[in-house]
Amino acid sequence: MLVQGKPYRTVWIESDGASVGIIDQSRLPFAFETITLRTVDDTAIAIRDMLVRGAGCIGSVAAHGMFLAARECHLAGLRGAAFDECLSRFASLLRSTRPTAVNLAWAVHRQEIEMALVEDPNEKVILAADLARRLADEEVDFCRRIGEHALPLLRDIFHQKGGESPVNILTHCNAGWLAFVDFGSATAPIYAAHDAGIPVHVWVGETRPRNQGARLTAWELGQQGVPHTVIVDNAGGHLMQHGLVDMVITGTDRTTWTGDVANKIGTYLKALAARDNGIPFYVALPSSSFDWETADGVAGIPIEERGGDEVRRISGSSPDGKFSGEVEVNLVAKGSPVANYAFDVTPSRLVTGLISERGVCPATAAGIAGLFPELSPWRKSAG
Repeated sequence: MLVQGKPYRTVWIESDGASVGIIDQSRLPFAFETITLRTVDDTAIAIRDMLVRGAGCIGSVAAHGMFLAARECHLAGLRGAAFDECLSRFASLLRSTRPTAVNLAWAVHRQEIEMALVEDPNEKVILAADLARRLADEEVDFCRRIGEHALPLLRDIFHQKGGESPVNILTHCNAGWLAFVDFGSATAPIYAAHDAGIPVHVWVGETRPRNQGARLTAWELGQQGVPHTVIVDNAGGHLMQHGLVDMVITGTDRTTWTGDVANKIGTYLKALAARDNGIPFYVALPSSSFDWETADGVAGIPIEERGGDEVRRISGSSPDGKFSGEVEVNLVAKGSPVANYAFDVTPSRLVTGLISERGVCPATAAGIAGLFPELSPWRKSAG
């Protein structure tokens, strides 16, 4: 997607073939900067401290981190069991950085399988670099297809409204191209409609505590020229009551094979408001975001609890607009305890449908199995 008219992805192998480039999302929207990762520790810090964020982006960066891991093990002169032990240690480090998004562990595991195919350490490095690129390309293709499959949904709403007024879409957090490699999941349908000439307007929930909607989604929509308005999170229900929302589209960090959706905290409340007001609530995701081992999302998906300072404090640019570092202020009374749950789970019964690279399906075990029969355990459990 475009940044000041220039196309970018969120992660790439640098021209030196020995390091990885990322966009530093912690600086957006006030400054656009890229960072070079040279070690696995660099990669772990980038993921854990949310220089990169979003399930798909985390997975892709982790895949590139495994390429850096292979290089480090190789440069240390390790072979055989010693190399495997080194690689396993780095893989465990990357897996431990963020617990909820399933894409991370999935990407690390894909790299482990790939590198196990050969014995020579240099070949392992070459394979890891190639797979990191292929997984990034695969995700870009999946997100593009999500947009294609969802386009008829937006076109139908546009025609139902008489073909004159824009389709009003409410989203939550950031499931845009910054959260993936390109196109995004929840934003892919929006970009597809915008490019097809269907007028759209996006209600962007600010998404406390880290304001990833206000800071990231609004910024990227602005870069693409998509009309949007930033709202406080709690305004979503009001807008739905007054007919100002035609559909809700969110992303997901992990979705069970039965259709339960884990996403940024506050998604569950949006789904409840949508159900009460008869508004379709869709979740967009590539297949790498499915959890094929967990059936009950509320009981089975680990919910990350982050540090309380993300709630106690808020940051932004200085009043004069000259960004030389963020200004941070306190919000919470001194001494008050803070809980910071990063995600919640929306039960499948509240989800109108799932939009994946293979099409749109009901958020049910049977619906998901219809698109992914080779992956879903539903047929076996149903039988």
